[in-house]
This record gives sequence, structure tokens and C-alpha cells, in this order.
Amino acid sequence: MAEITAAKVKELRDITQAGFMDCKRALEESDGDMEQAITRLRERGQAAASKRAGREAREGLIGSYVHTGGRIGVLIEVNSESDFVARNEQFQKLVRDLAIQVAGLNPRYIDVEDIPGEVVEAKRAELAEDARTRDDVEANLNRWTKEVALLEQPFRDTNMTVRDLITNAIATIGENIRVRRFARFELGEEL
Repeated sequence: MAEITAAKVKELRDITQAGFMDCKRALEESDGDMEQAITRLRERGQAAASKRAGREAREGLIGSYVHTGGRIGVLIEVNSESDFVARNEQFQKLVRDLAIQVAGLNPRYIDVEDIPGEVVEAKRAELAEDARTRDDVEANLNRWTKEVALLEQPFRDTNMTVRDLITNAIATIGENIRVRRFARFELGEEL
């Protein structure tokens, strides 16, 4: 069995945002294999999140972010089950991280299911007409949906999506969390 050091547990915790003991347990179960431990934690987080998915989340926080220079601003509503969680520092950091994500990557929808059918069909037609994308319309359409749907976007410079980030937060905090809505403002944009 591989030696599980505090530094290795901290490294896993930094990557996954999971609790210290959860990280230690995952490393022990995977015999110190970092990738396998990450997979175990994600599976557990998804299982925990799916158990909580049916719970009503009507409390939470409206967060804001104004990018340096004041040219881009975001308002975002993230819901939790209780107002107690909304006062939690970890939840507040999550809301801020999500607002920064919206400012930086400019999603138009929360999830893929939120994209109207006519918008998807118009994009499919556009891709089919373009000689550069005609050969693989569905792959390009899939790539496009990952750009415009917040939950499918990669989170910063990690291998995690925003959905993974929220799933990890649900597992750590212990309550259902969901992004309800957001608005992004950019100085000089078309109205």
C-alpha cells in the first residue's frame, strides 16, 4: 500500500474541493493513485448530488462581479436549500467563482436543455452551410453547446466543468445547489 502523505491529500483536495477525510479515504482506496482517487470522489459527489437533486432550493445568494476597468458586470442568482448555507464562506466563494465564469466566458444559457430548439436548429443549419464545418455538423454543434451553456463550460484551467464544480460543492456542503439565472452586461454591447 502506498504511503498517503498530508501533502498528497492536500493536492487532491485542491483539485477536487472535497473534504480532507474524503480525500484521504479516496487515496487509500485507490492505493495512492491520484487519477483513480479523483474519479472516486467525482462518482461519490455525483451520487450525493443526485440524492439531493429533488430537494427544493429557494434560498441562496445573488452575487455580483464587476471586471477590472468596469467594462463587464455580472449578476447571478445561485440557490441553496437554506439561508444558513448562503452565509457559508464556501458557498459565497462558489457564487463569486460562477459570476467570474459568466463574465469571462459569456454563456447565454444555464444548461443545454435551456437552449431553445429553434436556436439549436438555426445553428445546425449554419454549420451545415459552412464548408469548414459541413463534414461534422453534430460534433461542431456539440462543441458550440458547451460554449454557450454555463454548466458545460470548463471551469478555469481545470479538467472540471462548471457542473462538476457545483456537484463537488453539493457533496461538500450537503445541500442542493443550483444556478437559477444570471445577467451579463458589457459596456457598449448591442441592445
